[in-house]
Amino acid sequence: MRAFHRLLLDLLLLLLLLPASSPWKSSMEDLLRKMESQRAPPSVQEAAAARVLERLLPTHISSFRFEIDSKGICGESSCFRISNIDKSSGDAAEILIQASTAVELSSGLHWYLKYWCGAHISWDKTGGVQLASVPSPGSLPHVEDQGVKVDRPVPWSYYQNVVTSSYSFVWWDWKRWEKEIDWMVLQGVNLPLAFTGQEAIWQKVFKGFNVSSENLGDFFGGPAFLAWARMGNLHGWGGPLSQNWLDEQLKLQKRILSRMIELGMAPVLPAFSGNVPAVFTKIFPSAKITRLGDWNTVDGDPRWCCTYLLDPSDSLFVEMGAAFVRQQIKEYGDVTNIYNCDTFNENSPPTNDPTYISSLGAAVYEAMSKGDKDAIWLMQGWLFSSNAAFWEPPQMRALLHSVPIGKMIVLDLFADVKPIWKRSSQFYGVPYVWCMLHNFGGNIEMYGILDAISSGPIDAHMSRNSTMVGVGMCMEGIEQNPVVYELMSEMAFRRQKVQVEEWLKSYSNRRYGQANLDIQKVWKILYHTIYNCTDGIADHNKDYIVEFPDTSPFVNSFKPSKRQIRDLPIVENKFRISLRETSSDLPHPHIWYSTEEVINALQLFLSAGNDLPETSTYRYDLVDLTRQALSKLANQVYLDAMSAYQGNDASSLHIHCQKFINLIEDIDTLLASDDNFLLGTWLESAKRLAVNQNERRQYEWNARTQVTMWYDNTRTNQSKLHDYANKFWSGLLKDYYLPRASLYFSYLTHSLQEKKDFQLEEWRKNWISYSNNWQIDKDLYPVEAVGDALAISKSLFIKYLC
Repeated sequence: MRAFHRLLLDLLLLLLLLPASSPWKSSMEDLLRKMESQRAPPSVQEAAAARVLERLLPTHISSFRFEIDSKGICGESSCFRISNIDKSSGDAAEILIQASTAVELSSGLHWYLKYWCGAHISWDKTGGVQLASVPSPGSLPHVEDQGVKVDRPVPWSYYQNVVTSSYSFVWWDWKRWEKEIDWMVLQGVNLPLAFTGQEAIWQKVFKGFNVSSENLGDFFGGPAFLAWARMGNLHGWGGPLSQNWLDEQLKLQKRILSRMIELGMAPVLPAFSGNVPAVFTKIFPSAKITRLGDWNTVDGDPRWCCTYLLDPSDSLFVEMGAAFVRQQIKEYGDVTNIYNCDTFNENSPPTNDPTYISSLGAAVYEAMSKGDKDAIWLMQGWLFSSNAAFWEPPQMRALLHSVPIGKMIVLDLFADVKPIWKRSSQFYGVPYVWCMLHNFGGNIEMYGILDAISSGPIDAHMSRNSTMVGVGMCMEGIEQNPVVYELMSEMAFRRQKVQVEEWLKSYSNRRYGQANLDIQKVWKILYHTIYNCTDGIADHNKDYIVEFPDTSPFVNSFKPSKRQIRDLPIVENKFRISLRETSSDLPHPHIWYSTEEVINALQLFLSAGNDLPETSTYRYDLVDLTRQALSKLANQVYLDAMSAYQGNDASSLHIHCQKFINLIEDIDTLLASDDNFLLGTWLESAKRLAVNQNERRQYEWNARTQVTMWYDNTRTNQSKLHDYANKFWSGLLKDYYLPRASLYFSYLTHSLQEKKDFQLEEWRKNWISYSNNWQIDKDLYPVEAVGDALAISKSLFIKYLC
């Protein structure tokens, strides 16, 4: 049973808006007719939507009635319709929600709860839900007499990045997955990646090619690094995977897919990208197998460096790819036709010859279609941003047109900052999804471009000859910046640009359960500062607390003109003029707003805390905003310390170093006051999946390593990816970031006192040794908050920001 049903029919409406000559129109029409016949039964979806309500708001299970659109309410589009139920009928239900699929039923429920009941729904780790404003059963507010109908302007709402599975989902059990799938449908997501458990599928496929389980020991990465092993960036790092892990993850995937199908979603499964274990070179000596170059190792250690890639031009590639797709169909049933494959993710083809590139793309698709004759290739468009110098128009066109038009969908992955659709003539006629990338490494940083989110998808959809078929959220890590994701989710149902300032008033009222003028002023300030990043720099948290410079003492500036930068191709829209990325090895904290204005916002937010009820949403935002202000202050304190060192001012150096240390300690105390900023939660969730001591040690090492050193190191060289996945978590600041800074400052002070050069290599040796020991440590960290967040925030504001 498949999940495409009605949502795929929506493309027909889009096709009518295109010129009659659109080359992908007829093939898409054929596909949609086929998919329409494979819909899940309405009763299954209606029951699934009712269970979402029951888990969210069990007191109101009888207050709503759900109906799949069997009477033509939506016509040829996906929609939901909210209307009143006549109380004279004797029915306990008050509100009727009709829709195309269970996704739209759930989205309609969320829309009603938001805009008629003042409710708010976000991830638990960003404050969770605010449902206190929902009236009791029997008193729900009515909508307009004629009802309210909301259509999707484009059929798909996509969710996830291929690395989200490692940065956010890796330690999840079914209970957490169930909550996430509920969140997805409430936000309108109908096209999610479903990557869990694929290693168990590969184990079975490789067995058919005479590869033993033992030969896969150094092929799969460890649990926290599977995303990069899947992409062929590394192998073996953090592994091997136990049979228990493989089996349990496959069971989990089957539950995930079953729930997605019940709710009318269209899951996206993985496809073969050419990544093969080393033993393939011996089993198939005549096959075209090449060893890829180094990806971010310190010294090219062959234990995890330089994976093997089966050339798509080799007939074995198609055989392998087809076998993988067929095995998934055997395991899961015929649940989807959409498959993700990113053969060239941060790995360029060996030549830029368009003919060769076209042949590679054709082979990748042939492998899919041999396993599923109706396969559609969903490809991340990150390669066109990350390696723009290689993917010039001839190369882009060659890859995009290497498969039949209508059989590929591209994710314009970085459209919120660097949209590719504009410079590629709508991806040269290939359907695409407008995506927001937003987050790197699962970092905790208040950041966003609300204006781009509120207008970018509209501009793309309304542009001439648009081939846009969806909107998407492609963050590397979730559970941060809930305002950004709520607005982005709404764009799946918006035909006009959102007036952000007005929307934020409504958002703040819902999030905290009541209107407050100071809070509204806060969000107006945040809108024009933190959530108005127009400098074109891809945000990745490089605050000095969490990414301490691995270099000799230096003096730097936050001003972009002082940075060593390079300009990438111009992005011509009103939000930015260029995408600038640092080319220096030195970390440069990203600052794009007036810190003084944000401190004023924090003061207002603190004042409002006296009038607001104690809610998890307010507490989360208070801790996050205070952390943001203090972490930016710490950046300046660090620079002051470097200036004192350069000026041979030992007294000032001591003062600034101590202030930096104090800030780390105080921010750790602040973070400890909210359950959502605790290292212990991450570590304990990893250990809970283990069934023996070996797994427990391995999983904890994986969890600790990903958020710190990340990859390999030598005695004197940190990992090239150290701190990429940094986190502002209590416990991590106190026991990892603080010792690092303290050790560095001790060497700094000694250098000044002894009038000797800074001993960088000695500091590195000591720090790397400490880090590696911490990675294998077993110390326990709290999983419950301690302290009064409001009182702590107020005291820190007075101490540092007044």
